[in-house]
Amino acid sequence: MRRVGMAAVVLLGIWMMADRALSGQDLNRFTRTITVNGQSFPVLDYGEGTPVLLLHGFPDDHLLWRNQVKELTTAGLRVIAPDLRGFGDAPRPADPAEYGLDIAARDVIGILDALRIEQVQMVAHDWGAALGWRIAGLYPNRVSRYAALSVGAPGAAPTAEQKEKSAYMLFFRKPGAEEEIQRDDWKWFRTWLRNAPDTARYIDRLSRPGALTAGLNWYRASNVRPAGAAPLVVSCPVLGIWSDGDAYLTEEQLQSSGERIKGSFQYEKITGASHWMMLDKPNELNRLLLAFLEREI
Repeated sequence: MRRVGMAAVVLLGIWMMADRALSGQDLNRFTRTITVNGQSFPVLDYGEGTPVLLLHGFPDDHLLWRNQVKELTTAGLRVIAPDLRGFGDAPRPADPAEYGLDIAARDVIGILDALRIEQVQMVAHDWGAALGWRIAGLYPNRVSRYAALSVGAPGAAPTAEQKEKSAYMLFFRKPGAEEEIQRDDWKWFRTWLRNAPDTARYIDRLSRPGALTAGLNWYRASNVRPAGAAPLVVSCPVLGIWSDGDAYLTEEQLQSSGERIKGSFQYEKITGASHWMMLDKPNELNRLLLAFLEREI
């Protein structure tokens, strides 16, 4: 009886861990196509209640959030998670001029308009987080709360450490970087990813025609800044979360964000996780998000 009991406990534990995440096939069942300005975007729309918008970065798509979707929806939130322009199955323009934070912001606002969602809480990572800061500043009435993962508020003076960590961005902007990245079975890219959990999936997705160029275009477009643009003011409450294994972003640039916004700012650190904290430490991230996000009771 004791052996049977222990086996049952083990199986129950495995089932509970698996139940916290939704597979790509599960997420696809709840993914619809939203057309914005003639462009078609896959958008995960799952759950009922207060909407929370999840924005991924490079080289991800909405599957990045597979460990968060079930927890958030079970807690009474409606998850909206699009593939952003240039990623996943979203449009992949070849021209860098068709990218940029303001263009991507219009995509996202267009998606919310199509879904008739007036206001969201937002959780965003990497390029999605940079976009999230932009959306919160450009469209303050559309964002009630913002959880920024890894990327801090704009305007921080880059330290020597951050410049070193960001050196890869110069390489991504180079003409012909695609060939170097893919050479020798993506050797450089695998090294740069540092054993990221989704490495094999990234390479598979980026091997599709035009996909790598589309992803790199986010970096190429970021090198063009509008002259005389005034800094944006973020006034909603913000939660910043950084992971101590992040190879690309320093703690300081996120931890100091409260100095550059008008809204309240809370900072949290997840230890033992890489840049992809939502995959390495999903339970800890989910706990922090659920403590911050407001939901209907």
